[in-house]
Amino acid sequence: MQRPLAHLILTAMLAVAAPLALFAADDTKTYTTQEEAPASYKLQGEYVGKVETDGAEVKYGVQVIALGNDKFQAVTYPGGLPGEGYSGGNYDELLKVEGTASGNKVEFKGDNFVATLHDGKIEVIGEGGAEIGTLEKVVRKSPTLGAKAPEGALVLFDGTSADAWNNGKIVQEDLLLADCESKEKFGDHTLHLEFRTPFKPDARGQARGNSGLYIQSRYECQVLDSFGLTGADNECGGIYKVSKPKVNMCFPPLTWQTYDVDFTAAKYDADGKKTENARVTIKHNGVVIHDDLELPSNTPGRHQEGPGPDAIYLQGHGNPVVYRNIWVVKK
Repeated sequence: MQRPLAHLILTAMLAVAAPLALFAADDTKTYTTQEEAPASYKLQGEYVGKVETDGAEVKYGVQVIALGNDKFQAVTYPGGLPGEGYSGGNYDELLKVEGTASGNKVEFKGDNFVATLHDGKIEVIGEGGAEIGTLEKVVRKSPTLGAKAPEGALVLFDGTSADAWNNGKIVQEDLLLADCESKEKFGDHTLHLEFRTPFKPDARGQARGNSGLYIQSRYECQVLDSFGLTGADNECGGIYKVSKPKVNMCFPPLTWQTYDVDFTAAKYDADGKKTENARVTIKHNGVVIHDDLELPSNTPGRHQEGPGPDAIYLQGHGNPVVYRNIWVVKK
């Protein structure tokens, strides 16, 4: 079946390129701030717009991923970006295009169009020189970013001290480095935290900004730079070995992201036999990715299930993932 013109246009124009002179061997490094990131990072991100085809305007969201060595991949979402128009479905059916940096601007020509990426937007010109679409770069922020701890909350980290954590280390002046556990232990609770993954353009899969939020040190909600990926159970927002997120809400690396968790602990009888499984609802960047999900057992890598409360663990996995604004309300 022939793809609509909008798909054909996006197939060509999203082989995203950039000025070759802007890239260098230091793309192999790990970057922990946007200020130090190379030019490839500036092109990576999210684009939204409409393309006219067959007399109708079709909305698309596009996630452009920098992969090092002047390589990029773009993933196109019909209806808009994940969480803002894209309704989910079979990721394998999404249009995905790889591209290579070349020249000092991005221009793509087809039989009946020219698409050019410059100055944070993609302009699409059809036959006769008429503009048929523009996609603008957007920078999204979680609606719960910077959420203040309510009255009665236990603040575990506010940037001033890591005293609430075993092995807590402050880096970059006011951020908590991964690989620490809370001294306080928790049963039923709600949790807010903010995290940022590094930019590792040459890394792939589990090597690309890996950490994890272990609720009660027993159930891992993955932290990973899985921007533009499928949304598997071992990618950002996935409950490892239990459930993938309803939608992959991962923002680009070096962007602050949020988890908001509502957790109900497993219940045990007087003999220590489990009578009810734990349950959890999680919002990633403000969007529900797990809705009252039943947790049949602990996930690998930390503590076994048990009747008592346990700590929050921020997994250390050899990556400079950082956290901030962490608070808990006990139920």
